[in-house]
Amino acid sequence: MKYTKDVSVIIINYNSSAYTLDCIASVLEKTSPSISLEIIVVDNNSKQEEFAALEAGLPLRENITLVSSRINTGFGGGNMFGAQFASGEYLLFLNNDTLLMNDCIGMHVEFHRNNPKAGVTSAQNYDQHGKFVPSFDHNKGLRKLLFGRSFLEKNYAETHPKRKKEHTDVIEPHFINGAFMFFKSSIFGEIGGFDTNIFLYFEEMDISHRLRQKGYTTFLLPQTKIVHYQGGSSAKNRPIDREGLISYLYIIKKNYPYLKYLAIKYYLFFTFLIKPKKWDSLGIVFRSVCLDESLKQKQSYRHG
Repeated sequence: MKYTKDVSVIIINYNSSAYTLDCIASVLEKTSPSISLEIIVVDNNSKQEEFAALEAGLPLRENITLVSSRINTGFGGGNMFGAQFASGEYLLFLNNDTLLMNDCIGMHVEFHRNNPKAGVTSAQNYDQHGKFVPSFDHNKGLRKLLFGRSFLEKNYAETHPKRKKEHTDVIEPHFINGAFMFFKSSIFGEIGGFDTNIFLYFEEMDISHRLRQKGYTTFLLPQTKIVHYQGGSSAKNRPIDREGLISYLYIIKKNYPYLKYLAIKYYLFFTFLIKPKKWDSLGIVFRSVCLDESLKQKQSYRHG
C-alpha cells in the first residue's frame, strides 16, 4: 500500500462532541508540523443534536474527515470502520476524552522507526487535574485473580512493573490503556486489527496478546503525556460492568488453553456466589461466553 500521510489519527465520537472537538484541537496544536497528519472522526451513531454539534464545530481542513456509522459498533468496530479511510503509515487510535500534552505523535513515530518490533505503543496518562494515573495493566490471568497485582509486582517485578509508579524509562507492559494506541499500519493489518466481536473492554489485552504471538512488543513511552478525562466518554453502570465480563470471558477462551479458561470460569463463579452484588452476573459466567447477551446485539439502526 502506498501511504500518503505519516499518521492517521482515528477518534470515535459517541454523544460527547465537546470532548471530541477539544481532543482534535490538542492534536493540531501539539503535533509537530513536520508530521504529515490526517484526522478521521467516526461518529458512532450519536444523537442527532450531538452529531450536528460535532459537524458544526469541526475545523474546515482538508486533513479532517468526518464519517458516520448508523449503528453503534463499539470501540473495536468503530475504530475498524475509521481505519478503512486511513492512508497513514502509522495509526493512532485516540480516545475523544483525551488531550495531548506534548508532541506525542512525533515521538511515537520516531520510536517505531527505531524499533521495528514495536507492536503498539502508548502514552503516560494524567487525569483532568494533572494527577498521574496508571496507563497499563498486567494480564488478567489466574495468578492475578488469585494473588492480585501487588503480589505479582513484588515477586515478579521484571515482568510486572509497578502500575502506580510514574515511570520515566520506556517499559514493556502486558497491555496498555486503550486511550492512546499507536501502531504501524502494516503490523496492525498483519494481526487483523481489533476483534469486532468485542463491543467494549479488554480489546487492549486481546490485541497485545496477538501481537506477542507474532513476535511484537507492547511499550509505554512515559515521556509522551496525555490528559485522559476519567469517565469522560462512557459512564460506569451495571450493564457496562456485565459487558466487561462478557468481553473478558470471550478473550480468555479465545486466546488461552481451555483448562486455563475453565479454571478462571469456575474461580469467578464461586467468587461471585458469595458476593450478592455479583449475583446478576452469575448467569454470564455459568453460560460461558455469551456474546448474544452483549450490548452489541441491542444496538439499533438509525435511518437518515
